[in-house]
Parts: sequence; structure tokens; C-alpha cells
Amino acid sequence: MQRVRTGLDVFVAEDFRRLRGQRIGVVAHPASVDSRLRHITELLQAAPGVKVEILFGPEHGFLGQAQDLEPVDSPRSGETSTARVISLYGTAADSLRPTRQHLSGLDTLVIDLQDVGARYYTFQTTMLYCLEAANLIGLRTVVLDRPNPIGGSQIEGPRLTSSFESFVGCHDLATRHGLTLGELARLYQVERKLDNAAIEIVPCQGWQREMYFEDNGLPWVLPSPNMPSVETAIVYPGQCLHEGTNISEGRGTTRPFELCGAPWVDAMTVTERLNREGLPGVVFRAVSFQPTFQKHAGRQCGGVQLHVVDRSAFQPVRTGLALVAALRKLSGDQFQWRTEPYEFVSTPIAIDLLFGSDRERRAIEAGHAWRDIAAMWRKEEQAFAERRKPFLLY
Repeated sequence: MQRVRTGLDVFVAEDFRRLRGQRIGVVAHPASVDSRLRHITELLQAAPGVKVEILFGPEHGFLGQAQDLEPVDSPRSGETSTARVISLYGTAADSLRPTRQHLSGLDTLVIDLQDVGARYYTFQTTMLYCLEAANLIGLRTVVLDRPNPIGGSQIEGPRLTSSFESFVGCHDLATRHGLTLGELARLYQVERKLDNAAIEIVPCQGWQREMYFEDNGLPWVLPSPNMPSVETAIVYPGQCLHEGTNISEGRGTTRPFELCGAPWVDAMTVTERLNREGLPGVVFRAVSFQPTFQKHAGRQCGGVQLHVVDRSAFQPVRTGLALVAALRKLSGDQFQWRTEPYEFVSTPIAIDLLFGSDRERRAIEAGHAWRDIAAMWRKEEQAFAERRKPFLLY
């Protein structure tokens, strides 16, 4: 039984009357569907008095076909609709934002993206960049809200500090921020001073902050190629940290982010070490896996699988920190931080962009215990909890 209606479901029930007589642009991806799995473009093209002029696709593409960090070309004519399609993830940093020319002639820009509740999941950054571009020319924006699939009650992780902003961290948020995209849009409108154009949020109906995605009664559609399930989303806020290392985060397997490891890792040793740490809500199991692409493709890796046994107790960011620290210590010289460009940034390095500063990396390198490192987050988490309160919708 459907318990929650997304912003798109609300618009469908209203027969899109707030868009009638308008020329619109749409920012969407494959998960931009209503409760009956109808895509927003299909619905808008059938809506009376609505003219869809241009479609924008975020990272992974409007069709969701591309892996992470892969530049995306605009789809060929006829693959999506009669509207022009623009990729917002090309070969350079300036491709991440719509241009004035893209937006000129529109009456409204509609944003409908499924997020997963982590600062470095890039769809919320694409939303911010679109809000900023629309604000520059006074273009009205409508954000169709969707549930945060990992709930909205828990906040975890360090803040992002000045000079560490990037596509995987566009604003000072906790790593697990506990907000929906609509709530983030409200926060950005105030904190980024976007006061030159109307930003309208269409809230979900029936969503409550303690809900995980299965509680919503809505269908799960992959928002990106390596986000196949809610279980993936739950571990992602911590496991994505491995992108800043030469440890496989499980891409190229059927359980991305739930698996991690490398060819030199002794699976039993790291598993026993982590299970002794007493991390709440999670049990580690020794595994062997062979990625079919990306890091260590075709090579047998030793590592662990995370089994979340208590979602309410599980702390994904602290768990990810503990894993990175343990794998670095047990790997010796074979462990490396990623130093090649990451999301169009060469410096700072990837792990610092993901943590939001170089503090955590330097502490790990100095041999500090992960619990001592995480203890530095408590005041930052409390401060963010207070800062976000005026922007909550649910």
C-alpha cells in the first residue's frame, strides 16, 4: 500500500496545473518516476498546456547509463523525447552547470531527482548549481520533493570547511545530512542568498523523518548504476570514502559499497579486527570477490561485506572511517590515497574532498584511533542539527 506521495505524485494529482501555459525545462534521471513508475517526461508531455523545451541529465546521464566519473554526451535524438537533452556531466567542470543560453526562453525549471542522503552524492550538487543558474536570470524553479531513503532523523559526519568545496561537497553539510532535496533547496536558498528568483518546493505527502524507503510504499528505481537497493544507500555515506583510496568499494560486483577490499587484503584478519571494534548495528563477514570493472578488475580481492543488522544503531560514516583506518594499517605500503584528479579537482586530493577537509586524513596518517577522530565530529553534528531546523518540512 502506498503510504507516501512524492512531489511528482502531487503534481500528477493536480494535473500539472501549476505549469499550464508555460515553457519548461526538466532536470531528471531514471528514478524520476511517479508511484506507478511513469517517468516525469512521459507525464509532462501528456499534460495539457505544458511545453517541455529542454531536458537536463545529471551525473550518470539522463538515461542513467554511465558509470561514475564517465563524461556523458547528450542522448541521440529520439532516445528520450522530442525535447532537447543536455548533459550536466561532461568533460570539464563548466559542464556541470546549465548555461544562460540553456535556460533562456523558459518560464520554469522543474527539478525531480532521487537523492540518497549523503553530502557527496552529486545529484544534490546538480540541484544547487541549477538553482544558482536560474537565480542569475530570475527564472522560477520548482523542486519536486522525494523521501530521503535512509531517513531524516540521523545526522552524522564532519562538516565541510572552506577551500574543500567540490562537486562531491558543494556546501557545508554533515556527511549524512538527514534532509530531503526540498529541504536542501530551502537551506541553499537562504545560505547561498538565492533571492533573485522564486524557488517553489512541492513537498511529499505522508513522509515522516524516521521512515526508511521501504516504509514509503514506493517503488525503488536505481538513481545511479551502483545504487541498486536501499541496503546500498544505507552503507553509502561511509563506504564512499573508499573512492579516495586504492581499496575497491565494490564497484564491478553485484553488491557495490557493501563489499570492499583489495588483492592484498587478508579477509579473515580485517574481519576479525573490525568485529572486535564493536561498531553498532553492523557485522562484518570475510569475503573474496572479483570486480568485473574499475579498481582491481579481474583480480581476486580479499575483504569484507557489511551486514547491517540494526539500521537505527548503525553509524555508516564512523563505520567507513574505521574501515579506512583498519585497511590502511593492515595493508602497509600497498595502501594508497587516490592522487589522480577526482570530479575535475586535482588538489585537494579525493579523500580530503570526501571528508570535507584534510583533518581526518592527517589524523589517520598520524595513527590516531578512529574513535578519537570521530569524537571531533560531535560538536559539528550538533551544530548542523540546529542549523538545519528552520528548513525542515517534515
